[in-house]
Amino acid sequence: MPTRFTEQSQRFRPNSNEEQVLQKAREHFEATLIGVQGELAGSVAAMEHRRADDALNYGEIFLRDNVPVMIYLMLEGRFAIVKQFLSVSLQLQSTNVQTRGVFPTSFVEEEGELVADYGQRSIGRITSVDASLWWPILCWIYVKRSGDIDFGRSPEVQRGLQLLLDLVLHPSFEGTPVLFVPDCAFMIDRPMDVWGAPLEVEVLLFAALRSCVGLMELCQRHENSVLLGERLRLSRQWTHDLRQFLLKHYWVTSKTMQVLRRRPTEQYGENQHHNEFNVQPQVIPDWLQDWLENRGGYMIGNMRTGRPDFRFYSLGNSLASLFGLLTAPQQRALFRLVLHNRDHLMAQMPMRICHPPMEGVEWENKTGSDPKNWPWSYHNGGHWPSLLWFFGASILLHERLNPQADVLLMGQMKTLLDECYWSHLNQLPRQQWAEYFDGPTGTWVGQQSRTYQTWTIVGFLLMHHFLHINPDDVLMLNLDESMGH
Repeated sequence: MPTRFTEQSQRFRPNSNEEQVLQKAREHFEATLIGVQGELAGSVAAMEHRRADDALNYGEIFLRDNVPVMIYLMLEGRFAIVKQFLSVSLQLQSTNVQTRGVFPTSFVEEEGELVADYGQRSIGRITSVDASLWWPILCWIYVKRSGDIDFGRSPEVQRGLQLLLDLVLHPSFEGTPVLFVPDCAFMIDRPMDVWGAPLEVEVLLFAALRSCVGLMELCQRHENSVLLGERLRLSRQWTHDLRQFLLKHYWVTSKTMQVLRRRPTEQYGENQHHNEFNVQPQVIPDWLQDWLENRGGYMIGNMRTGRPDFRFYSLGNSLASLFGLLTAPQQRALFRLVLHNRDHLMAQMPMRICHPPMEGVEWENKTGSDPKNWPWSYHNGGHWPSLLWFFGASILLHERLNPQADVLLMGQMKTLLDECYWSHLNQLPRQQWAEYFDGPTGTWVGQQSRTYQTWTIVGFLLMHHFLHINPDDVLMLNLDESMGH
């Protein structure tokens, strides 16, 4: 493996051409923006691809892919595009009986008509649950950053929130606050055995509920509604219960694993609190001991009866830190774990989406022998540059909110981020801003990777902004920050 960058050598980057790379990246980004109803409304997933026979949807505006786009546009003060994106997405919120409240996975304007995909056109007919959960988060960040309170408390936005809350806050056969989803319901949108209550969906649910509360409180200041008050009470309680559930059942450290291994199994009756999901010690993987070390911690990927998913999912853990689901000490434990396992998670192309990958018979059975998700590729252990800014923002936000906490660790994390940034700067332009990278070290462009991928480009620009232009701007992602009257 090539020698890592060191703190001493960070000032001298031969052949980096940072300003030229940044300028070109900005030009690429501007080329991704497209209009809807006469106004710019977001970015296509990837710039026009050379192969003319592709019948794919990379030319559409995806809600998921436009999360970093909207954050970047807000940093630039281009609020009109963000508002148009939010408005068009809201306009397309489903009103059908079976999907009432669902936001589209993607949309595009064709011959003057809006065409939305709720899963009916996607490969495998999968529905993106995360798209619906990202909308209120982006809306709340927009309202706080722009000061456009009138938009946040408008009847259209408030009605959209109630439709979404009707969709996620309802009685079910499960007596838990998590949202149950099928396989392929979020960024990992091909079969990867992530059905049930995957971490990323549950963290987004937590953040979406907090954002809905913030937006509904704007309305409550001017409207004394019993129904709104009750919905606020329910949303706050659900948020609290969800956080407590996730911290209890998903957060693991070396200490909690040693306790879990010795807990009784096959419990019946009211006193099942020692092992509620009947987890057998044999399902705890061997690699976890070194992975956790002594002071590391992370949130596992899923908790299902007898079948916890101990894989590390980078986006879910980054968002758990960024959105304040994890406590400050837990966030630092997560940072220590990433630092300890940097050769796996960062390697030569930060950052790996999921670790460890499934191989052999497990890969065959759980992915359906998916040729795109073969071991060390795509969602099965592939490396996605677009993930780095989420993790980087979580570190920088933690540093802003806890300036005196473990200065040595935070210095190491800042150094790690700088190294990762330079790694991207030196490689991504040469690799045509590829979507993902393959292999244990992430040095090969993904076998089916699209080039000039929008969230690869804008993720790099966000990392540059938060590291080198205005680190304090990361405070816009702090969901705790409330609006003034």
